[in-house]
Order: sequence, then C-alpha cells, then structure tokens
Amino acid sequence: MSEESPFAGYQLPPLAWLRAFEAAARHESFTLAATELSLTQAAVSHQVRSLEKHLGVTLFERLPRSLRLTEKGAAYLPPLRNSFDELAAATAGLFGPVGKRNLTLRVPISFMALWLAPRLPKFVAQWPDISLRISTVVWAPAASDDVADVDIRFGDGRWPGLKASLLMRQPAIVVAAPNLIQGNDDAERMRALLDAPSLIHVTGYENLWQRFLKLIGVSLPASAGINVDTTISALEMAAAGLGPALIQSDLAEPFLKSGRLARALDASIALDEAHYIVQPESQRRVRPEAMLFRDWLAKEAAGG
Repeated sequence: MSEESPFAGYQLPPLAWLRAFEAAARHESFTLAATELSLTQAAVSHQVRSLEKHLGVTLFERLPRSLRLTEKGAAYLPPLRNSFDELAAATAGLFGPVGKRNLTLRVPISFMALWLAPRLPKFVAQWPDISLRISTVVWAPAASDDVADVDIRFGDGRWPGLKASLLMRQPAIVVAAPNLIQGNDDAERMRALLDAPSLIHVTGYENLWQRFLKLIGVSLPASAGINVDTTISALEMAAAGLGPALIQSDLAEPFLKSGRLARALDASIALDEAHYIVQPESQRRVRPEAMLFRDWLAKEAAGG
C-alpha cells in the first residue's frame, strides 16, 4: 500500500491555469503567451486571474505594455517550472520524446573525445529517437548565446548570464610513457621524468607544474617545456615519449586503460576548475530531451 501524500487534501489549480501563468511569466506578456498556447489574449488573462483568485494572491503587476511578477509570483515560478520540466522529462523518458527530437550539445573537445564519446553509445541505445548534434570547442564563448540545448564547460563555474551546475571535479595526475617511469618513490620518479625532453603544459595551466613540484618537494627545471592548447594533444605528446603531463584523472583514463600511458606518481593536485553544465539565467524552458540528457550525464559522472 502506497503512503498517502501529506498534500493529498490540497486542491491543486487546473493545469491550464498553471500553463497560462508560466507562459505569461516567461514572455512577460499575455499576448505572447496566448500565441504560444494557441489561445486568445483574453483567455490567458482569464486563466491567470482564475489562478490568482484560487491562490488568494496577485501574481502579476499589470503594466501598460507588459507584465511584472509580484514577490509571490516570482517565488511561485521556479518550483512550477521545475515541475513542468520534470514531468516533461519523465514523460519523454517513459514513452519517448514527442515533437522535435534533435538535441544540440556544446562540449569541450578533450572532454568529448576522452570522456563523453566512450559513454554515448549507452545514451543512444536508451533513447534512439533523440538525434544528437555535437559541437566541440576549445574555448567556450564568454557569455550565453543560447545555441546549445546542453552546454558543458570547464572552468571556475562563473560565466556571465549563465547558471552553472557542477558535473564533475577531478584532480590532476602525472602521466607518462611507461618506459620513462623509473624510481622507488614520487620524488625519485619525478626527478627521472625531468630528464625527459620536456614537461608538457596545457595552456591556461602554466603554473600547475610549479605548484605540483613544490607539493612533492622537487625543484622546477629552467626549461619552460612545451605548451599545447588541448588535453588530448598533451596526452598524445606524452604517449609519444616527449615527457610527463599533468592531466585531469578522468580525461587520462582511456590512455591509462590502453597502456599507452601510465600513472607516474601517487601524488595528485586539486584543481580550482571543474566541468559544469551551464544554462542561461533567463526564464527559457528546458526541453525534455535536454533534461533527459542532463540526468543521464549526472549519473554517468557519479559512476553510473
């Protein structure tokens, strides 16, 4: 026997009233909401007034050419929108997506090649009706441009106009070609690795080696090393025997599993940056397919 909800006796407003309120809040207009819902402006206005009467509060300030949410309206909108999104995602997940089925992803190129691509067959097998369009980038745009349904970024979690949800945070580890790894402890092995042709740096993290070597008590050599702009390039160079690289542990996984690289030291170093799923701070609704992908992605990042 299922447990009765503590809100079982509460009479919820009709779904049509809630849809009218959410659309009007998003557009800040009864007219634009009516166009979206295929209703008249008068019908949307009437449904919102009926909702306000049911709740006993005013949800909008009616301005000459627009609407503005009241304090109560602004507080009510986020949980209502989340409920709509979760219902849409659950419906699409159980019964298949309805309507437009293309899903556009924007993903850092190394994250795509090293972490996401090996896992995507599971998503495709689970939701074969969703067609993925994937754009890879080295550096994401500074601000929101709304071109992707799911936008994954690596950084400190602060981007103008965007809300960031942590996806995964991993430390950096030292990897190198197996034949370069010699010694009995971290300091000894690191000194041996410094005899390799070069340290490999990923652009944007030029001081990471300095921080790491200080951590294990080894002096930084005078050579500046080689700088490269992507993690996947750094891994390929390390596998070619050019020297050691400091790489996020999750992105080094394919090279470690294949044996092309080995973890050279036990020590690791925490990064201030991490991978995030970002979305505009605006009131744009999230498509069900995007909700499904984000939920799947979070489970994969947590270990499946």
